[in-house]
Parts: sequence; C-alpha cells; structure tokens
Amino acid sequence: MAQHSLPGSGTAAETPVAPAQRKRFRVHHLAEHKEAGRKITMLTAYDTITGRIFDEAGIDVLLVGDSMGDNTLGYENTIPVTLDEMVVSARAVARAAKHSMVLVDLPFGSYEASPEQALASAVRLFKESGAQAVKIEGGKRVAPHVELLTGAGIPVFGHLGFTPQSENMLGGKRVQGRGDEAAELLCEDALALQEAGAVAVVLEMVPAPVAARATEILRIPTIGIGAGSEVDGQVLVWTDMAGMGDWSPRFAKQFGQVGQALSDAARAYVGEVQSATFPAPEHQYEH
Repeated sequence: MAQHSLPGSGTAAETPVAPAQRKRFRVHHLAEHKEAGRKITMLTAYDTITGRIFDEAGIDVLLVGDSMGDNTLGYENTIPVTLDEMVVSARAVARAAKHSMVLVDLPFGSYEASPEQALASAVRLFKESGAQAVKIEGGKRVAPHVELLTGAGIPVFGHLGFTPQSENMLGGKRVQGRGDEAAELLCEDALALQEAGAVAVVLEMVPAPVAARATEILRIPTIGIGAGSEVDGQVLVWTDMAGMGDWSPRFAKQFGQVGQALSDAARAYVGEVQSATFPAPEHQYEH
C-alpha cells in the first residue's frame, strides 16, 4: 500500500492530511505503519476537549490512560483509578474522536484476578465508552488474558518496561530492562504478548538498545515512551507534551507552554473583572 493512502497525519515527507480526508485509524493500520516504516503517533487524552484537538491534529491513537490519576485527578499515582472513572473518561474522548483510534487502559484491580475478569472489564469499557482497543500491563503472566480478549474480538495493546501499576513492586519510577538478563526477559515477554494476539506493545522507560531489539524481533509495532527513537511510534502524556507543569520526565519534550498560556489568561480575566473592564459593551445584551 502506498504511504500516502495510510490514515493519520501524513508521511514524514508530506504535509499533514486534512481532517476531512483522514479515515479512522484501525488495527490493521498498525501493521501497515510498521511495514512501511511510518511512525505511529499517540497521545493521552482524558476529556472531550483534548480528544477533539488531538484528533483534529492528526494523532493516530488517543490513549485514555490511567495516568489521569496523577495528572488530572490529583492522585499520587495510577493505582487508585477505578474502572468507573476510566469508563467516563473514555466515553468523553470517544465522543470527540472522528479519526483517531481510542485506546483505554484497564486500571489496576480490573484484570489481575483472571482472564475472565479482564474480559468482563474490557467488555464493559467497549460497550459503555465506544473505545476500539484496551491496554494491559505485564508480559507472560497476562498472556492468557490477552488471548481471551483477542479471541472475543477486543484488540489489546501490551505494556512492558516500567509498568506504573506495579510501581510499588518495582521500587518506584525506575528504568527497566537494564542488563543482559533483564533485557532478554523483556524481549521474551514481548514475544509472549505477540503470540497471545496483542496488536502492539508499549515500551516505557527501557534502554534504547533494548527497545530497538524488541522492535526488531516483533512483527507487531512497538510504541515507546522513554524508549529511544528506534521504535515504531511514540506516546507521551499530553500534559508533559504541552508544558502544563513545572516538571516533566527526562524522556518528555515540551512542545508548547500551554500551562503558562492558561495561567496568563486566568490572570488577565481576574484583572479585567476586578477593574470592571469585562464585560465590555460588546459582551452584553440590549433590550
């Protein structure tokens, strides 16, 4: 298939495709992008406003991540996020996404007990939100879960490396896959997910050479976050990408200063209200 016919934001050598010309990004496009060497773009989104903006910008996959826990809900980490909260957020994003694939995390506690629990949680997300795929953390231990979900018609993204739901077991936010043995285990987990039917694997905070090796041996795409450039795509938490805070991880780049712009707008609003310059005549109704 010619590169220009693939859905998304355009090839590296082309200008972005206008929203009206884009088709829905679907599971088979993941494989097509990997085969064509075209990078997959992914950002998190937690509400309709950001979902619409990123969809129109040409993002291939919108991840409704449990990262909303420590980025928008005020939790210390992702562990407290509930399935109910994921459903509400995913529904909001799915309503806005006309072209992007909507991928949703299975939150902590919604799949670990058994493949059947994972299936029940994923079915609820699909039926109540309109999502098109789910993401699950873990390697060989969740391969039976992935196999059951894919057999039921639910596309699954794996997630290896630093897995936030296991932060307490991992000893905090630490790079994973360092050393020959750890790197080999990560690659074995990635292969196990592929064989179970996963359509892609997210690699978080792993050494770039390890991510490159996993990308080389897998038929399915790898999406990196802190995993170097030799992967099949990239994902960032949108608040890190847009400069919404005073701090962001080493692997993130701030592509804008949205937080500062929002702060400036709020301060301007306060000033004009207090000085009675807003609302002006043009903002008022007459008889």
